[in-house]
Amino acid sequence: MGKKVIVIGGGIVGLSTAYYLLKDGHEVTVIDKGNIDQGASFVNAGYLTPSHVIPLAAPGVMAKGLKWMFNSSSPLYMKPRLDPDFLKWAWYFHRSSTPEKVNRAIPVIKDINLLSKELYTDIHESGILGDFQLDKRGLLMLYKTEQAAAHEIEVAEIARKEGLEVAVLNKAELQDIEPGVDPSVLGAVHFECDAHTTPGEFMKKLLTYLQENGVTIRSNTTADRVHYKNNRVEGIQCGEEIIKGDFFVVSSGAWSAGIARELNINLPLQAGKGYRINVARHTGINYPAVLCEGKVAVTPMRGFTRFAGTMEFSGINHHIRKERVEAIANRAEEYYSNLKIEADEKSQAACGLRPVTPDGLPYIGLAGNFNNLAVATGHAMMGWSLGPATGKLISEIVEGKKPSLDLSPFRPDRKF
Repeated sequence: MGKKVIVIGGGIVGLSTAYYLLKDGHEVTVIDKGNIDQGASFVNAGYLTPSHVIPLAAPGVMAKGLKWMFNSSSPLYMKPRLDPDFLKWAWYFHRSSTPEKVNRAIPVIKDINLLSKELYTDIHESGILGDFQLDKRGLLMLYKTEQAAAHEIEVAEIARKEGLEVAVLNKAELQDIEPGVDPSVLGAVHFECDAHTTPGEFMKKLLTYLQENGVTIRSNTTADRVHYKNNRVEGIQCGEEIIKGDFFVVSSGAWSAGIARELNINLPLQAGKGYRINVARHTGINYPAVLCEGKVAVTPMRGFTRFAGTMEFSGINHHIRKERVEAIANRAEEYYSNLKIEADEKSQAACGLRPVTPDGLPYIGLAGNFNNLAVATGHAMMGWSLGPATGKLISEIVEGKKPSLDLSPFRPDRKF
């Protein structure tokens, strides 16, 4: 017999969770504080990235963040502020950034990414959502310096040892497949294992499918308070209404820590702001690429090319810093010979808040002492890539099934 499941958050993780719960025969309600048409699930690079096996919490990252702290146009920007939650999170991040912890995380990140890519493929091939972009030509890591080349080739070797398909391209080989790349680019690592999508297209189709098949979508509805008794959540206070259910899932991205706090659950999490610029004209760019030195992602999507990037830790806000938008545009123009991003395109830039854990692994699992509450958040820059896998894992928890992956690395109560 199906349960009444309340999913808090309508991003890619929340809607994917609703999708798999619906398939299992549950009655699902999704609550979202917005209109499910903006935010991190709509402004990301659209990558499915088995290649991204190195977590954000890697050796040297915090040192770069401190170095760039007073440069608001840097790829990684940590706004100086005396916020106890941020300072505690930063200390946990530092403690997680060891070679030993990174090495343990590599197969974990690879396996959940491969599962998610397989699930995207299953949805695509089923035709259940209609046609949507799922392009499997891979991802290029473009580099201009010997130092960046050495680092990327080292990562490529790690990926190859994990069984992923990867090739190293010299300048001539790169020019053959991407003629518009600037001659200053020395070469690329081609992760053939990766794929990409158009996020807004997929989100719209998934939302429509859920609505047409009985999922209740409560948009523009804020979860103000959580009602619970002993080890069970009983309902979510939304204004004057209490929405009751049998099982609850917190998948509200960067806002998840606040909801968890209502339940006396400590969920170290920070909002990492990312930006995007869309160019809805021909750019001549054929392959998605990461511009290594500039930390910019480039994706040829349906109807436009997206330039995305930066990681900004400045709290929960949607303030657009123009200098960061300019930095993305300037870096992109340095890697493609005939690219010029116009002022009006930059003026339409948007941002989204990624939920970032201290160790770069998401929180997926039962939370606190509650037997009917699960958390699904903290995916950082891999939220889009890991949405379906997370949704399936949460549905297996609700069903009491053996999960498709070992969930112990994702425990919400893990120590840092």
